[in-house]
Amino acid sequence: MKKLRSLSESSFLKLFFAFITVSMLVAAVCMPDRGDMFPGLWRIITSTCKVSTNYFALGGYAGTFLNMALVCAICLGLYCLPGVKATNVSTLAFLLTAGFCSWGINVLNIWPTMLGVVLYTVVKKEKLSANINAMLFSTGIAPLISELMLRYPGTEAGFTPVGVLLSIVVGLAIGFFLPAGLVHSPKVHKGFDLYSAALPIGMMAFFLQAVLYKTQGVALPAAPSAETLQVASRMTVNIFCGVVFGLCVVFAFVLGCKPKDYWNLLKDPELVTNFSSTYGNATFLMNVGVYGLFILAYYNLVGATFNGVTFGVILCMLACCNSGSHPGNVWPIMLGYVAASFGFGWIAKLTGGTFTGAINAQAIVVGLCYANGLSPIADKYGWWYGFLAAVMHYILVTSVPNLHGGYCLYNGGFTAALICVILIPVLERFTHTKGERKELRFLKRAKTKA
Repeated sequence: MKKLRSLSESSFLKLFFAFITVSMLVAAVCMPDRGDMFPGLWRIITSTCKVSTNYFALGGYAGTFLNMALVCAICLGLYCLPGVKATNVSTLAFLLTAGFCSWGINVLNIWPTMLGVVLYTVVKKEKLSANINAMLFSTGIAPLISELMLRYPGTEAGFTPVGVLLSIVVGLAIGFFLPAGLVHSPKVHKGFDLYSAALPIGMMAFFLQAVLYKTQGVALPAAPSAETLQVASRMTVNIFCGVVFGLCVVFAFVLGCKPKDYWNLLKDPELVTNFSSTYGNATFLMNVGVYGLFILAYYNLVGATFNGVTFGVILCMLACCNSGSHPGNVWPIMLGYVAASFGFGWIAKLTGGTFTGAINAQAIVVGLCYANGLSPIADKYGWWYGFLAAVMHYILVTSVPNLHGGYCLYNGGFTAALICVILIPVLERFTHTKGERKELRFLKRAKTKA
């Protein structure tokens, strides 16, 4: 235990990634349909996965967990390469990729874009070890790779030499240019979108959807049937998440995290974007457990359908657990989504509209996940502005897929970047940050006493 407590941030995070990977593998062999595990994995690999494809319906529970375990093992292997240092961004990349493995990423469609990043490092003579996060983020467009590989430009799914070649060429191009976009993205949203990689991935998907479909008049394939989303298991998801997140809380206590340590994280007035280095490994792990259980409780409370998509977004939402998100700055965003859902439902009755934005509707369940990436707004400007950002995100998130055709897994993060472009300039011009308001109150009191 002493050795665990003395681990560096990088080593501890790699151990955490290994814990998640093993958990997925154990879950796969414990599923009742484990006899169908490998055929299920094959169905996942050989099928298109346009948003939102429920892998629980496509490959079964055991096949889905096996796919998640294999992709996580590949990611873990990349982080264990010589010279690779795991950071808070690595936590975001790893958990985000893991979450999408139940509804869009598989062990086959990750390779073209990852190899594109490798090609970038060779051409630019940069260290591969410094671009591992970019390799993982490149998989955010994996559904397009499967689409090109299996059925573009037709409708019948099946591997063809032309399709495989096209997916490789496009994937290499995406991965090659992505690192440049990752560097530029924070300049656009000014650090207020924790899903920063979503902007370049979303723009690439937008451009490629136009090139491959719109400008050529090629029909865009329909999304999977809504009926497939009904294949779900509340018990499976709750048991897995409850056990994994619960163990994180237990291990955090064992490693020495005290309640006051975690309270300091929740109440820190500063905008902190690296919990493991700022508060230590044990406190970071406590946030993984508490925040994870907090997310799980919310989705249970609103009555979400616990299919592969919902299961995945729990992990995707948790991905920000080391980059700035915690229950203290995410609850305003959750509240904003709930208020927007009920508010627009009431307005729709007055206007005679067909309302599809119930708080437990699948698209809204997914949207809320990525709205949590706007938590820095609540941290810096106050909870009511986090609430406002969430309402704006709710309004846009179901319209944005029309831009990228359903091939960008980072749809909600891309939407969050658009919200930042709209909202942040207004806040900077017309309001004060929490720190500035505190200073103004101090000066006002000092002037009154004088």
